[in-house]
Amino acid sequence: MQDSTPANVNFQDQLGITLTNYYERFIDILPRLGLGLLIIILGIFIAGFLSRFATSRIKARTHDPLMSRFLGRTIKFLIIVAIIVIGLQVAGFGDISAGIFATAGASAVILGFAFKDIGQNFIAGVILSFNRPFNMGDTVEIGSNFGKVKALEFRYTKLKTFDGKDVYIPNSDVITQPVTNYTEDGYFRWEFMVGIDYEDDIVHAKETIMKAMLLDEKVISTEDHRSYITEDELATSTVNLKVMFWVDTKDYARVATETRGRVIGNVKKALMEEGFYLPADIQEIKLYGRETDIPLSVNDLRKLKND
Repeated sequence: MQDSTPANVNFQDQLGITLTNYYERFIDILPRLGLGLLIIILGIFIAGFLSRFATSRIKARTHDPLMSRFLGRTIKFLIIVAIIVIGLQVAGFGDISAGIFATAGASAVILGFAFKDIGQNFIAGVILSFNRPFNMGDTVEIGSNFGKVKALEFRYTKLKTFDGKDVYIPNSDVITQPVTNYTEDGYFRWEFMVGIDYEDDIVHAKETIMKAMLLDEKVISTEDHRSYITEDELATSTVNLKVMFWVDTKDYARVATETRGRVIGNVKKALMEEGFYLPADIQEIKLYGRETDIPLSVNDLRKLKND
């Protein structure tokens, strides 16, 4: 019993000394710790403000929401990283800042493998922010999806189809699939067929069609975008003419399709006013094994079909 008391007293004294030392060291570094924490908090607010300011300025200059958001977030991230390093240095933890960032880097690699699809879409979004084949409001076809671009995000591109569907396409698919942009230069060529009778004057028919087509103010006729008509096929009962003309595709859903409908109606009206005959397909029926021609009625044809 006599030997245990001094040992107990020594242990208690040692524990008290250790706790006192930690407390005194904590009191010594408390101002620096508070200052470092204050720097980090203020730095995060400043980074957010500068990010929003840079985003708005870049968007005003480039009119590109995806690029402006990416650059704004990049600026915010870099500022926060710099502020955290400064805060750790001020708080006296500069030696462990390298270890923290090394651990964060290793964790990012692990999370990258765990969320590979999300990472692919994000990287594809970064690529699209600098180089992409379409902009907001363009009419595009991505794979089997056709519509207007309504949103550009880092993980997906949103299309609004012309029948009202909202389609969210992963940016990795946008990178790897064929993309057709109908409004990049604002022009799209429509075409349709007109069948005239074999006895009709082809040159006159083409002149009539061209005149009726160019009457529509939405039909574009420039040096680089000329409307024209060409003979396409000698069909069973008609000479088929292919009519090709250019329209504005900035409003593809309504203006372009309505223009095509008007042009077809105007061409039909003009041809009929000029006396052109627009025959339908004719089917010729030959009867073999009969000595004389016998007029057939509709009922007779039905009986022959049933037989």
